[in-house]
Parts: sequence; structure tokens; C-alpha cells
Amino acid sequence: MGSYGTSMAARCCVTDTRPTSNPWVVLATLLAIYIVNYADRYLITGLIGPIKAQFAIGDAMVGMLMGPAFVLLYVILGVPFARLADRTSRVQVIAAGCVLWSGATIATGMASGPISLTLARVAVGVGEAAFVAPAYSLLSDYFRPERRGLAFAILGLAAYVGQIAGQAGGPAIAAQHDWRMAFYSMGAIGLLLGFAALLLIREPRRSGSGEGTVEALPLGQLARCLVRSPAYLFMMFAFGFGVLSGVAFGYWGPELFTRAYGMDPVAVKSAFAMNFGLSGLVGMLLFGALSDRLARRSMIWPCRLSALALGAATCAILMASWAGSFGTARLAAIPAGLLGGGWSVGFMATLQYMLPPRIRAASTALFLAVTTLLGFFVGPWATGALSEMMGHDAAALRLALTLIIPFGFLSALLGWAAAGRVERDRAALHDALSIRPAAPLLARPAAEKG
Repeated sequence: MGSYGTSMAARCCVTDTRPTSNPWVVLATLLAIYIVNYADRYLITGLIGPIKAQFAIGDAMVGMLMGPAFVLLYVILGVPFARLADRTSRVQVIAAGCVLWSGATIATGMASGPISLTLARVAVGVGEAAFVAPAYSLLSDYFRPERRGLAFAILGLAAYVGQIAGQAGGPAIAAQHDWRMAFYSMGAIGLLLGFAALLLIREPRRSGSGEGTVEALPLGQLARCLVRSPAYLFMMFAFGFGVLSGVAFGYWGPELFTRAYGMDPVAVKSAFAMNFGLSGLVGMLLFGALSDRLARRSMIWPCRLSALALGAATCAILMASWAGSFGTARLAAIPAGLLGGGWSVGFMATLQYMLPPRIRAASTALFLAVTTLLGFFVGPWATGALSEMMGHDAAALRLALTLIIPFGFLSALLGWAAAGRVERDRAALHDALSIRPAAPLLARPAAEKG
């Protein structure tokens, strides 16, 4: 084991015996790609007004574009892409996905009607399905477990920078040109970043893997292992309900404030994105640093910290939804961002710690498939559908959000429950793969516990 006197690269990298890229260059490149990834998602939320006017569509259709149209193939293809990444080059999978979704973003700006707009959003989802699981797996081979909280927090900044770029930058570009130019601009940046990844990131040898080639575990066998892990399941649904709550507010909150306070949509969405986004950036970094510190005591603490942050953040966004003025809503967005900014980091750091390297990307993709269905499919679509059903005005949208946001409390409870099983289930997953894949997952740990 290396001492504290070793270099920063040796402290951060999981292994220093092979030629690799600088871990911070890898992280910076993935962060830039992930920012564009999120900006592409949030562009449509910042441009709801002109898109609705252009194509004469209602809230339900907009909710479908935000959720189901994007999520459908994102979920279906996420696992095959991740399994490909587990067997081949994660860098090439990420770069190809980035080029694909960026081209689809440009196609969104070229849409001539609701059908072509929907197909373009579906294609964005196809490309983005190739990023998240391979990216977390890649970073896990560049950073040690006790350093991953900060690394994942920095990567997670993309959610807030991307939100600002999409919700504030998109309307700003539209005001100077038109809404289509916002999609062209973001797509062009993504194309450049996809090619840059191939030049800047080298594929590392996978930690804990002695083989040059990794044989993928059959999907059914993998699913059986994971289903028998309570910590995995609790974290998966905690993450999903947390995303459902937060994304519903993040996508529809600015539109609520526009309708409720009769203000200029560009001004409202830009101000909201800045308040919520900047506080979220700070919250993400603070969470990552605190998570790493607590992880040195025990890896159950990042998961517990996520649960506590989720419960508090849910209270804050409910307060923002019922604020009597936009000024009050902006103030409430600050604690919402600080508290909710980093909760995903604790879950993802714990998940990567639990999973054996052989199944890390595929298991993360299965995890994200369920959480994406709940968060990005159900959340935006259900909020829009409920709003349209209850009146299609500010009051209806506020009530719809009030029904969806409290799922964050359920998320907090599940996250806290997951923390108590982390070490036991980590040992069980590793034993299940090292003994025989068909062996009962929890039999050995249970026997040891006696």
C-alpha cells in the first residue's frame, strides 16, 4: 500500500502500473460532455413557450417530449451499451454516444412538426444512453473509493451547469436569433467534445480484473444476483423516486413561476436557473467533500447523507412551489439547491463501491434504467398530464407538482434503509461472482453471520 507521501496521481488512481491519462483531465473531459448532455435535456424546458407556439401543442405533449420521448430508448438501450462498455472500450462507447446525441440535438432544431420533434428527442435519448454507466465505471478505475465522492461530485456539477446552460442559455440564444439556433449551437459543441474524448482519454485496465478480456455475465444471471441484494434495490428506488421528485420540479418549476407571477418567461427561467443552479453547484461540491470524509469512517455514511439531504431538499422545493411571490420562490430555491445538490453523489459512490468491476457498468445501467423510468419518464409526463387534467393554469400546475414532489420523502426512507445493508451486500455480490455465478447470493454471508 502506498503512503501519504506518494504523488497525487498515485493517491487518486486505482493503479499506477499502466499508462493512463491524467485522472483530472479524464474527469474534466467527462464533465464537459455531461454538461452538454444535461443542457440538451433542459433546452426544451427553457423553450416551452416558443415550441408550444410553433407546433400548437399542450402541456401533455410537452411533458411527453420531456419524458417518454427521451426516456424510451434511453432505458432500453442503456443496458446493452453498458454491457458493451464492460467488454470493450468505455471511451469509444462514450464518444460514439456523444456524437449521436449531439447530431440528434441539431435535428431537434430542424423539426418541422410534432412527429419529427418527437423522433429527434427519441434519438437524443439513444445517444445519451451510452454515457452515464460507462462514465462512472471509467472514473471508478481512475479514482480510489475514498476519493470517488469528490470525483463524482465534480461530475455531478454537470446537472446544474447543464440546467443553467439549457434553461438560461437557450432562451437567451432564442431571444437573439430563434429557438432553433439554441439546438444547433448545443449540438455543434457536443460533436466537438465527442471527438475530443478519443484524443484525451485512454482506456485503463479495470481495477480488480486480472484478465485482459472481460467476459460479460449473462443478463439473466446478473439480474438474479442484483435482485437478491436489498441494498441495491433500496438505493435504486430511492434514487428513482428522488429523481422523480427533483426533475418534476426542475422541469416544470420555471413554467409554474411564469404562469403564477405573470412575468417574462426568459427572465423567470434565467433567474430560476441561476439561483437553483448556482446553489446546487455549491451543494454538490460540499456534499462530495463531506461524503469522502465520512467514507473514511464507513461507506454506509455517504448513503445516509444522501437520505438526509433528500428529505430536507424535498421540504425546500415544496416551499418554493407554494411561494407567494417570485422573490420568495427564488430564496427557497437556494436551500433547495444546497440540500439537494449532491444527494445523488452518495448513492453513486456507494453503488460503485458495492459492485464488482466485472459487472460495474452493466449493473449501473440496470440501476439507471429503473431510476430513469421513474424520474425522467414518469415525473415530467405525469406532472404535465395532471396539470392539463386539472385546468392547464398556474393553480393546476402547482397542484400537480404538490402530488409529485413528496415522493422525495419516500426516497429518503429507502436510502436510509439501504445504508444498513451496504457492507453485507457488497460481500455477497463479490462472493456470488467468485464462487459460482449460480450460487445463492446471500447464503454465504448469512452463514458467516450466524
